[in-house]
Amino acid sequence: MINSSNKIPLRKAALYAGIVILVIALVAPFAEVYLYPKLVDLINPPQTIHNIINNKALFVSMIFSYLLTFAGDIVLSWLLYILLAPVHKHLSLLTALFRLAFALIALTALLNLVTVFQLLSTEEYSVAAGQTQLNTQIILCFKTFRSNYHFGIIFFSIHLMLLGYLVIKSGYINRMMGVVLIICGFGYLTDALKPFLFPNLNSSFITITFFGELIFMLWLLIKGYKIEDKNDTT
Repeated sequence: MINSSNKIPLRKAALYAGIVILVIALVAPFAEVYLYPKLVDLINPPQTIHNIINNKALFVSMIFSYLLTFAGDIVLSWLLYILLAPVHKHLSLLTALFRLAFALIALTALLNLVTVFQLLSTEEYSVAAGQTQLNTQIILCFKTFRSNYHFGIIFFSIHLMLLGYLVIKSGYINRMMGVVLIICGFGYLTDALKPFLFPNLNSSFITITFFGELIFMLWLLIKGYKIEDKNDTT
């Protein structure tokens, strides 16, 4: 049976969503946890420039890993809308829009890394600008990327909490998945607001909450195919 509102069976939407989360879970840490710390040292601009110039392939890989991650968020916002539209179509759409907003903010932030690549690939600019000005501009680009990206996380965290609510109300997805997603969203929100509201907060405990979406991914991949199609509600 096929869901009449979107012509895609819910079990397929669940499976595809699980696959996309898996791809994001593999690609995002590669960029965020491995490549970014390896290449970028905000305290030492000359070293950062040296790292990028001598490892341009890694830097380009980092940019494309972020790009694939944020593109995945756009696709996932659509799939999760389909999956949860039968619960409440309008709220499911709003939930998807929050993740889409995060992805667009993150993609805009990513342009700062593209700018860094262009600056360091243009030898004439490096000579004309001078080392001090180049250092300042490069670090400013990285700081802008991080601050904009963290701002976008606020929208992502709201998405997760709304998603958790819809999951709890669905009746065809394990309610504990909804609780886990709400906790995960709260963790992301706390982490995003920490620099602005809680600069001295010891947030090491928040790391545990970030595994919430991975738990949801496993449920979608293992149990999602059992979901039966529902009629839409408003």
